[in-house]
Amino acid sequence: MAYVKPPALTRRLANPLAMRLNGRGGATLTVVGRQTGKPRKVPVIPVEVSGNRYLVSPYGESEWVRNLMAAGKGELSRKGGTETFHAVEVPVDQRGPVISRYREVAGRAVGPLFTKLPDARDHPVCLKSTRPRSAHPSRVS
Repeated sequence: MAYVKPPALTRRLANPLAMRLNGRGGATLTVVGRQTGKPRKVPVIPVEVSGNRYLVSPYGESEWVRNLMAAGKGELSRKGGTETFHAVEVPVDQRGPVISRYREVAGRAVGPLFTKLPDARDHPVCLKSTRPRSAHPSRVS
């Protein structure tokens, strides 16, 4: 799977600021590092499609995706509180509607990432579920 490393300005300035503000529908994902065992935080923009909530990685197979898939669960924090959830990776053939919705919500800033990585298989999509990790996502419509 492909990966586009975020620019240093994004990693060092924009991401920490986004996590503090949690604006524009954003939230902070906290997941345990698969190698360090320490909590790792990253800003994300959850999206809803057909009553299900998803996380999309615009940068491809990033560290937060690897950590979330290894842990199978994470925490999502917003100004209203924190929720713990289980993560299930969505099959490639079901990602299209979720990625489209994500691009609408996230705006123009993510456009270049989808130009660099145009294939849906390069953008992991995780279903946020309260059910255990073995649950399979329902078909996205």
